[in-house]
Amino acid sequence: MTTASVDGKHHSDYARPNLNAKPNILTIILFIGLLVAGLLYSAFSISDDVTATNHGVPVTNWVPFILLGVALLIALAFEFVNGFHDTANAVATVIYTNALPANFAVIWSGFFNFLGVLFSSGAVAFGIISLLPVELILQVGSSSGFAMVFALLIAAIIWNLGTWWLGLPASSSHTLIGSIIGVGVANALMHGRDATSGVDWSQASKVGYSLLLSPLIGFCAAALLLYAMKVVVKNKDLFSEPKKGKAPPAWIRGLLILTCTGVSFAHGSNDGQKGMGLIMLILIGCVPTAYALNSAMTQDQSAAFVALSEKTSAQLTSIAPPVAPSAKMDSREVLSDYVRTKEMNPNVVPALGAIAGSIGQQVKESGSIAGLPTDAVSNVRNDMYLASESIKILEKKKELDKLDKEFVGDLKAFKSQTDTATKFIPTWVKVAVAIALGLGTMVGWKRIVITVGEKIGKTHLTYGQGASAELVAMCTIFAADHYGLPVSTTQVLSSGVAGTMVANGSGMQASTIRSLALAWLLTLPVAMCLSAMLFFLFSQIF
Repeated sequence: MTTASVDGKHHSDYARPNLNAKPNILTIILFIGLLVAGLLYSAFSISDDVTATNHGVPVTNWVPFILLGVALLIALAFEFVNGFHDTANAVATVIYTNALPANFAVIWSGFFNFLGVLFSSGAVAFGIISLLPVELILQVGSSSGFAMVFALLIAAIIWNLGTWWLGLPASSSHTLIGSIIGVGVANALMHGRDATSGVDWSQASKVGYSLLLSPLIGFCAAALLLYAMKVVVKNKDLFSEPKKGKAPPAWIRGLLILTCTGVSFAHGSNDGQKGMGLIMLILIGCVPTAYALNSAMTQDQSAAFVALSEKTSAQLTSIAPPVAPSAKMDSREVLSDYVRTKEMNPNVVPALGAIAGSIGQQVKESGSIAGLPTDAVSNVRNDMYLASESIKILEKKKELDKLDKEFVGDLKAFKSQTDTATKFIPTWVKVAVAIALGLGTMVGWKRIVITVGEKIGKTHLTYGQGASAELVAMCTIFAADHYGLPVSTTQVLSSGVAGTMVANGSGMQASTIRSLALAWLLTLPVAMCLSAMLFFLFSQIF
């Protein structure tokens, strides 16, 4: 296979790696074994958690568990598709530079994706959740909550599979964000509100900027890095086209494998969290007694939380503006409206004080967070969520600057403890997502690997180009993970390869660049429309 090129240069058959090697029977057995082990481990973990929180009371209603099973399979399917859709970002460069054989490269990448998920922070997971409409988060166990989860996950899977089939390295992150926005817009319209009121646009813009800027950073940084390497490193081997069946020099090979490993780990750490956040919503909706609150918090921690809640409530009540005696205030409704609209009104502070006091009182009466009655768990979690989000908005809008510093410190500590109680990820969830993402990297990788390795530039990828693009992608994703921002591994890496082609004077294939740009432009609106339509459909069905 050859393609048109600049100055008579071609992607040549003699340099193309072997992409057709079949996995051996041991690999297939290991793959199936890990898949079954992950599903069984998840099922046993859920059973143990439910048994522990039900205090030996037998389960009589199995409908939530059936819905839970279906929803978990869809969520893990999203991570599996995410894995094989994004594998090319880590392995294309090591395969096309002969640093690693194709089959070994995808297994290597899968293993480090697995580790990346296990060691992830969870910040990205809850950043994704905060994009969802507040009323759906508070009612995640309702029919609308299930419609939301099913709609956004299935819409994301459909678009990811479509772009994979066409061999387009589109962004899984971009797709999921579009699906979430689509659900938010549809939910607002179905409730007779303005479409723009269904999404937290401040958080969406923050995520949007990261998705918009990351490919530009990838393009420019990879190009500049390659220029710098050409100035500093005089070894011509680094900038040579790989020869068929010949591995690169040891130091170059080590650099390429290191960057492949880093991108794989970073991809797992960032992209794996998106599935975790959605799985936690599913668990909270189906089995709130086990997963709505962090039952691992000790009695001492619960006692400290009660004291802080009471102190915070008293301080908020003391600074709250007076409310007319005849006025009836629903604290939850006040804070729900505030979180949704971000518009300050005189009732916000007294409502926050009332909610803080109510939380502390209920935990105090139960002895600990783990001891809360079954019928109170969901309400306490919702109150904690509203309190935390309200404090975050007050801080962002500089409303806290008017208050005493010691009081602000207590308020932030209260928020931190409510986050500890509500924003947690059980170990088994990380393991299940890690297995799904890791195994996904070993399936269906060939289509997009060929696009990244052959169809972006007009000449074969050199060692220096591969190392530059991977190094920039690795650093960008790690930085985004640190700040809790979802970025597209696909966009960063493919734009990085394009940047190195420009820096190398190789030129780019216009048809591929047009296809990539079209996929980038269409991903958000298509995902929004798909999820909005599915949300409306599922709302009617449920």
